[in-house]
Amino acid sequence: MDHLNLNLLRALTVLLEVRNVTQAAVRLNLTQSAMSRQLGQLREYFADPLLIREGNDYLLSARAKELLPRVQTILAEVDGLKTAEGFDPTACQRRFSFACTDYVAQYIFPEVLQRLQQAAPNIDIIYQVWQPDWLDRLGQLPLDFVSTMTSDIPENLHSIYLGQDHSVCLMSAEHPLAANEQPTLKALLEYPFVHINSGGDKDSFFDQALVREGLSRRILFEVPFFSAAFQVVANSDALLVLPEHIARNALGTLPMTYCPLPVATPENHYYFCWHAIHHQDPAHRWVRHCIAEQIRLSIYSPQAMP
Repeated sequence: MDHLNLNLLRALTVLLEVRNVTQAAVRLNLTQSAMSRQLGQLREYFADPLLIREGNDYLLSARAKELLPRVQTILAEVDGLKTAEGFDPTACQRRFSFACTDYVAQYIFPEVLQRLQQAAPNIDIIYQVWQPDWLDRLGQLPLDFVSTMTSDIPENLHSIYLGQDHSVCLMSAEHPLAANEQPTLKALLEYPFVHINSGGDKDSFFDQALVREGLSRRILFEVPFFSAAFQVVANSDALLVLPEHIARNALGTLPMTYCPLPVATPENHYYFCWHAIHHQDPAHRWVRHCIAEQIRLSIYSPQAMP
């Protein structure tokens, strides 16, 4: 196949976002066989499997991970052709609500606000601490955009892929295990843990691995804010399981270090999402792509991982 048409680009985006042929077919109002044929055409065009089956799930190939944000940007620009002339950011007087973790709010959102203030000074933003159970009912909530970690995008949500990483174990730079590049599970469990209880599931896989081994850990401190958790970890022997891009950037604020976990660590996937009820709104479209692009550009984002 020599050329891609717009329909195939949309099929590619949805397939890579949902990582499921059946769900992609439903979203695009196609039969599963038609969706499978389009996947075959895309695989032929890119000379890459794109989606790789593993058990009951599909994983994105390295090429697919690289393609997704680029194709999303292309489609956003195409969709914006109809309304670009009719929307003036400098004249827009709207208030938008955005939910994310306190990590995004503290380290990334100031850059977002600065960009919006420069381009659209009359737009106001309300920040809320993200709760993971909101994702399935986003259309019923007074929220315009959310930034979250998830493995599945619910029906009627649109999204922009922000990147991926794995989880690690954060500790004080003076921790007894700090000199050990790969401590054992037994060694880690000799110390208490801090748990982040908001913003999405970041460490349940670790507890599940412990249960399979007939083990458990002590949770010393449970808190919804990364900033508080970092202070406890930096000044004690407590440990914190968290995504690597957050751990890496925490090292620049406090004397800490991190190491790999001695259990299987699933990939963390990050998305910027909005409900279909807002999808055709010109002002909403402009603001959401400003925010998503700024998150991707930030040194604190998962896409900044080396």
